[in-house]
Amino acid sequence: MKKLILRFIFLFILCVNSYAQRGNTGDKTFSDRFPEDVVQEYTKTRLRVFNETDHDIIVLVRGQNDEYLRHVYIRSNDFWTIRDLPITRFYVQFKNREFYFEDFGRTVMNFADKHSFYFYYNPQKEHQYKRITEEEFFRS
Repeated sequence: MKKLILRFIFLFILCVNSYAQRGNTGDKTFSDRFPEDVVQEYTKTRLRVFNETDHDIIVLVRGQNDEYLRHVYIRSNDFWTIRDLPITRFYVQFKNREFYFEDFGRTVMNFADKHSFYFYYNPQKEHQYKRITEEEFFRS
């Protein structure tokens, strides 16, 4: 009887674990929907993105001509450093549980620059982001 209970507990944990998988911070969740990442090692640039919300997000970095640069999955209350971005002016888009957003700010990335970006939801500062469609988010 004891073996039967232990087997049941083991199978239950295995089933729950395989069903409730969340991505890890740094995963390339949509690598099949985007082109190759743009990496330029000689630039020594760094963009650290902080997710200060209560849900996981996917961050997408686009260049000044709307070209895809990089995307990454970030768990809630975690951060990720995106390294070796090209020298350009860029902006950030986000996908949370239900919606897609674009930050109004544009940031210039020069040689060896280090920038930080904090994603948080504050209803009083909702004007910092504009809501976009899924098609706008996934365009190449």
